[in-house]
Amino acid sequence: MTNLTFKDLGLREGLLRAIDDLGFTSPSPIQAESLPVTLEGFDIIGQAQTGTGKTAAFGCAIINNIKNRNSIASIILAPTRELALQVHDELIKLTKYEKLNIVAVYGGAPIHHQARDLKRANIVVGTPGRVLDHIRRGNLPLDKVEVFVLDEADEMLNMGFIEDMEEIMKSIPEERQTLLFSATMPAQIKKLTKKYLKSDAKHIAIAKTEMTASKIAQYFYEVQGDQRLEALCRLIDFDMPQSSIIFCRTKKGVDDLVTAMQSRGYMVEGMHGDMSQVQRMKTLKKFKDGALKFLVATDVAARGIDVEGVTHVINYELPQDIESYVHRIGRTGRAGREGTAYSIITPREFGYLRQIRNTTKSDIVKKSVPTVQEIYNNKFTTMVDEVSSIIDAKGYDKFVDVAKELNERYDAVEVIASLMKSQFDTKLSFDYSTDALVAPKSQDVRLFFSAGKRDGLTIKNLLTYITDNAKVGASQIRNIDIMENFTFVNVDEAIHQQVLTKCTGNKINKRKINVEVATGSKGKGGKSGGRNKGFNRDRKNK
Repeated sequence: MTNLTFKDLGLREGLLRAIDDLGFTSPSPIQAESLPVTLEGFDIIGQAQTGTGKTAAFGCAIINNIKNRNSIASIILAPTRELALQVHDELIKLTKYEKLNIVAVYGGAPIHHQARDLKRANIVVGTPGRVLDHIRRGNLPLDKVEVFVLDEADEMLNMGFIEDMEEIMKSIPEERQTLLFSATMPAQIKKLTKKYLKSDAKHIAIAKTEMTASKIAQYFYEVQGDQRLEALCRLIDFDMPQSSIIFCRTKKGVDDLVTAMQSRGYMVEGMHGDMSQVQRMKTLKKFKDGALKFLVATDVAARGIDVEGVTHVINYELPQDIESYVHRIGRTGRAGREGTAYSIITPREFGYLRQIRNTTKSDIVKKSVPTVQEIYNNKFTTMVDEVSSIIDAKGYDKFVDVAKELNERYDAVEVIASLMKSQFDTKLSFDYSTDALVAPKSQDVRLFFSAGKRDGLTIKNLLTYITDNAKVGASQIRNIDIMENFTFVNVDEAIHQQVLTKCTGNKINKRKINVEVATGSKGKGGKSGGRNKGFNRDRKNK
């Protein structure tokens, strides 16, 4: 199947023309594996990551095999409004040469407008709640439905849509074809497939690729908590990204950051779940059209958003889980392009970032926040390049007379410097008071414990051991990394000597414990030598 093309699949001529217009010749792995099966009419369980081409996988099958063109022949469920609209837009492209009507239904939009559009629909894409609402109102006839699709079923489960999904599936004729796609297969999804898919359903699993893209350069900047905003502004002023998504953990965080950035003149708006659907769609359109350079968003609001040309993703705050980090940085570096991902962290978050790095097998490089002088120098270089290109293009004719007048009245160097200052003032968005941000001192000390997994060590019994022997609180103990033969533990600087003294020489599971300061950590280096290599080397000589 390595040389398989879309033409080899026997697709309709109009569909092949649309695919060709999109610039595709060979199907992706999920398309190559699933399309021959779905075109034959089998139910499928497709297990593949987001961004692997699932929409075209089920979309081509639906469009190619559709029989009923006078009513609703297919219903596609998606977990979010944004993803539903994304699927809708892709199907529009695939039906370029077909007389089919694609309608998207989702919460936050006028339901009566959707009801009107459903009267002429052939394919309906929607969120579970709104689709169910239309079914109950009698707006969505189900008797002619040929294909039912659940896209990102695991995500719909996570969002609490399992009951809505079941009610919809019960309502659709049993003779339908069902296509279920999910990145993971939790127990409830497996139960769903057994209950509602035909017994001869085909399970197609595409091997999970690396969690990060090789073309995404990843960096982190360590600052004090109250320096996040200034660090962000410096990064933006230095790099001058063409288009950037900035992530915050909370809705309030988004609102606060947008307000702060707008006050400094940045072209920025926010996106989160408390905003109306109209607001979110307007903001997204502005960002796609280039009217906004920066979009500040929560993970939920950004799920399913696919915007071409995003050059930078900035983690203003790290996400709650590692998978979300991967989803975030995947917003850049699309379609083979290079992309850049920045994370702004505090010393307390270093252990978590290290965990992200190890799990994703990413090279996340530490960098220093640009100094004011570095920002100036970068701007100066850009300005010189701009002026040089204008001179080379002879694009200054209408300004010659004014230039001659200024040259007669003032020194030429003074005129050029004044004009550059005028231009420069519009290019720097933050009034920086100091040249360099002082790198924060680590508030944790990393300790080496001479026991690991082979000794039956667990986080629970190690915590108990430390708190009982050193008489310290569990909140002062962080980032426990249990290896096969030894363990690293981060503790508050204020208690590290106490832990060293009180926890050395006692036993866990009949194993005598030795405790040392890990090499590269704060304080005197112990005998651990190379045990604490790799990521922690960035912390030396801070």
